Amino acid sequence: MADPAHTLPTLDRLGATVPDDLDAKKTATDWFKAFSTAAESGDAEGVAALFAEGSLWRDILALTWDFRTFQGPALPKFLADRLAGAQMSAFKLRDEYLGLMRPYPDLAWIGAMFDFETKTGLCSGVFRLIPQKGGEWKAHCMFTNLEDLKGFPEKIGSLRDWAPNHGKWEEARRRSSAFEDGDPTVLIVGGGQSGLELAARLRCLDVPTLVVEKNARVGDNWRDRYEALCLHDPVWYDQMPYLNFPPTWPVYTPAKKLANWLEYYAEALEVPVWTNSEVTAASRDSTGMWRVTVSNAQGGTRVCTVKHLVFATGFGSYRGKLPTYPGMEEFKGQILHSSQHGKATDHAGKKVVVIGACTSAHDICADYYEHGVDVTMFQRSSTYVMTQSNGVRILLTGLYSENSPPTNVSDRLNASFPNRLMEFLAPRMTLDVAEADKELLDGLRKRGFKLDLGYKDAGFMLAVWEKAGGYYIDVGTSQLIVDGKIKLKNDSLIERFTPTGLRFENGSELPADVVVFATGVGDVRENIWKVCDEEVKEKCKPIWGLDKEGEIQGCYRDLGIPGLWYMMGNLAYCRFHSKHLALQIKAMEEGVFGERYSL
Repeated sequence: MADPAHTLPTLDRLGATVPDDLDAKKTATDWFKAFSTAAESGDAEGVAALFAEGSLWRDILALTWDFRTFQGPALPKFLADRLAGAQMSAFKLRDEYLGLMRPYPDLAWIGAMFDFETKTGLCSGVFRLIPQKGGEWKAHCMFTNLEDLKGFPEKIGSLRDWAPNHGKWEEARRRSSAFEDGDPTVLIVGGGQSGLELAARLRCLDVPTLVVEKNARVGDNWRDRYEALCLHDPVWYDQMPYLNFPPTWPVYTPAKKLANWLEYYAEALEVPVWTNSEVTAASRDSTGMWRVTVSNAQGGTRVCTVKHLVFATGFGSYRGKLPTYPGMEEFKGQILHSSQHGKATDHAGKKVVVIGACTSAHDICADYYEHGVDVTMFQRSSTYVMTQSNGVRILLTGLYSENSPPTNVSDRLNASFPNRLMEFLAPRMTLDVAEADKELLDGLRKRGFKLDLGYKDAGFMLAVWEKAGGYYIDVGTSQLIVDGKIKLKNDSLIERFTPTGLRFENGSELPADVVVFATGVGDVRENIWKVCDEEVKEKCKPIWGLDKEGEIQGCYRDLGIPGLWYMMGNLAYCRFHSKHLALQIKAMEEGVFGERYSL
């Protein structure tokens, strides 16, 4: 029999049914009353008894000051270790998101959101109950999340500045942005969405923060990328903290439009950003402070002494490294990384080979085709493909769509499904998407394009967290491949470059004037290593990829070096987790940060 901790709680496995006359609200309310009573009294055994076999509890900062998922025997141990000390109290069930869910005929749960407090924080939670053989309902999945620190609220809404300002704002803004009166508490390297959203969060928590951006303008990290770049996530998934996109905004944002929005966002929220500046060195002194050297384009240098240094520089080096192949020095054409690609018309009249078969490769190939350039995609390994129209609809509807709950609710509902559970739920959803995309996928297979079902057959939902790649959300390029408008080569691996193109291990050759490597950007930690000393390189934990509990490594959490952090992810992930990182920093600054309960 399968380990119940590693299967879905189907009705067949549970030997249970859902009564036709089920009162979901009463069932949830009765369970929640028992849970609240046991949790408030610190009764770990009493709480554990309310959970079904194989259940999961995911906690973000509320009880662990970390990102943890507990399953099987780890769950009662976690409760015994942390429940009493957390001092959970003030439980309140939310009625508006309570109800029975039937995602599949053999799956059923009663879900609900709630609020509670700990000794240091205001928190939220989500629980899901599943039926048992004897007719009772027990929890299968619990999510607890730190929302705010007691006594240190965000300065928003009624807590914003109410004082009139007659003629003093401009000079005050200049002085605060220049940090003329002292160094910031937090220095963030990188002014993309992750750096700006974290800085905005910290500013609302009264933590002096500076963003250092090497480009000339905020948004240039999107503005200066390849011309055809466009977001593949819908606008309601991409909202940013404190400032939503206007209702006239297109569903899928062009990169240059997003660049302009980021610039506007920084100004509207008064985020201090030093552009044309770069962190060239950083090290911890004997007191534990970070001494960070910032150089600007005018030749000036300032050494800032800060408590927290945050790298918000994305996936590895922005200018990705090229793989090495024999004969590259003999090649008479041009070799580029996708991060160096500008616009297709730069190579008009030439033969182009794009190496790679994920998002950047597809976007670049489509750009070349649409501008009349002869382009061939070289696919090294299989790719997960789903269409934007079907995939986004199936995976995000109900959470992120035109009529979904507010993002602060959707984010918590989304986070309440631990990745260890999604390993078994996502493959079903992936098959649903594949069925909806059947015509296109059959066309790709007929063309010879190599397809897979994603990491652990879970589509792109786990692939993005584990590998940050391996997939393509189709917005039209796949049909160009099906129709032969974008040529495809994948029958053999590259052996070497020749003066006029590429030779493959099966003896075939492909002529090329330009070769573009759309092959990723290397280790995320490279941006830390190039400015920090050897000790940091030795001690820094891995960043990105899933740990054994299914949590993302390194980001927004302890990196193994005090005061060093990494912030990254898509717009939605940055929106949600920027609050978590900001709360950790604020708690440390106010002396209320508890003991981490870490792996």
